[in-house]
Amino acid sequence: MASSQLTISPRKLRSDVYSYSYQDDSKTPLVINVLASLIERSMARNERIVKNCRWALSKDIRTRVFDCHETPDMTIESYLERIFRYTRAGPSVYVVAYVYIDRFCQTNPGFRINATNVHRLLVTTIMVASKYVEDMNYRNSYFARVGGLTTEELNTMELEFLFLMKFKLHVNVSVFESYCSHLEREVSIGGGYHIERTLRCAEEIKARQNEERGYTQIARVML
Repeated sequence: MASSQLTISPRKLRSDVYSYSYQDDSKTPLVINVLASLIERSMARNERIVKNCRWALSKDIRTRVFDCHETPDMTIESYLERIFRYTRAGPSVYVVAYVYIDRFCQTNPGFRINATNVHRLLVTTIMVASKYVEDMNYRNSYFARVGGLTTEELNTMELEFLFLMKFKLHVNVSVFESYCSHLEREVSIGGGYHIERTLRCAEEIKARQNEERGYTQIARVML
């Protein structure tokens, strides 16, 4: 794919968030590419911090509920795309999930996003955000299957997440706008290279996934 086809502009991102088409054949929301880039950079920064300061590791045993025994063999963007493919959660859900992740890290300053907890944190925040934003949602058991977890694991993470967040889930319009603006700045100031590189890697992964795709569509269950 030519690099010109990979360009994401702030205007295009905003248009995608506010006027996204929910048709079955709709493309992956651009916010997923940007969010993946942001999280990858946050993880790289956290690795440097922990490497230099071991005391920076979280001492709160409650946040360890997001740790997995083995690092998942899936990139952040591929994981986000999988969640989107099977849940069709719209762009606004990912923006709200981004708000929740930021709040979670601020509320729990010792917590560091890393390769062992990022996937579980993402599926938990996206599920909670979907319940906040969307009128109809899948059951926890379905989100668990999509995320490669058991229902019990996801239920436990959701409950811990809510308490660690002190149930501060409300996102008003001004907060939503401010986080959208931050995502736009990520595109326009220094984020372009990372996003394009992520997209190029994603194209290779998609090609392999298309060959292996033999899944039967799972009927949507509404609460």
